[in-house]
Amino acid sequence: MYILLSLLVVALLLIVNEIWWRNKNTHAENPRKIIHIIVGSFIAFWPLYMSWNWIRLISLALLLGIIMSKVLNIFTSIHDVERFTLGEFFFAAAIGGLTFVTKTDWIYTASLLQMSLSDGLAAIIGVHFGQRNSYKVFGSTKSLAGSAAFFITSLAILFITREIVMVQISDGFILLISLAATIVENLAVYGLDNLLLPLVTAIMLSHS
Repeated sequence: MYILLSLLVVALLLIVNEIWWRNKNTHAENPRKIIHIIVGSFIAFWPLYMSWNWIRLISLALLLGIIMSKVLNIFTSIHDVERFTLGEFFFAAAIGGLTFVTKTDWIYTASLLQMSLSDGLAAIIGVHFGQRNSYKVFGSTKSLAGSAAFFITSLAILFITREIVMVQISDGFILLISLAATIVENLAVYGLDNLLLPLVTAIMLSHS
């Protein structure tokens, strides 16, 4: 029942986001990144009530669905971007791929939030406040404003997670993880950060 409801929620969010995008009442990047944040943050908590095998199966189904959407031009809001990116495919792959790196619920959640929340907010902040502080990395446009937003959000996620789960992670190590994640977010172009961010975070947290 919970699995079916979760899939219905994701489908509903995609439909609502598509309707919003087609109205063209906002910057083209906003619907893509807002659905990125909402869906990714929702999925981050799936291990609390869903088995790892189910998450892997749904990840594969989402990947196939995104490929079909791209070919048939169904959910144009998640594919509409001027630059070349495979981010939506890496997004789906990360959901299941992360389960092979960690079997710890809170590590999965914190790691996926780095991809969904930190990266999503960085993109939105970068679009609206990064025009005057932008720079190029392997041909992709980044900004100091976006990177700062990513780093601060990353720190917040890790500090809040530590307090809620009550695990022993030093302030210094949290700073190191956030710094490493910010570097990955800058260097992993063409949407590859959607896959590398949660994997790198999970590996580092597993050794904290």
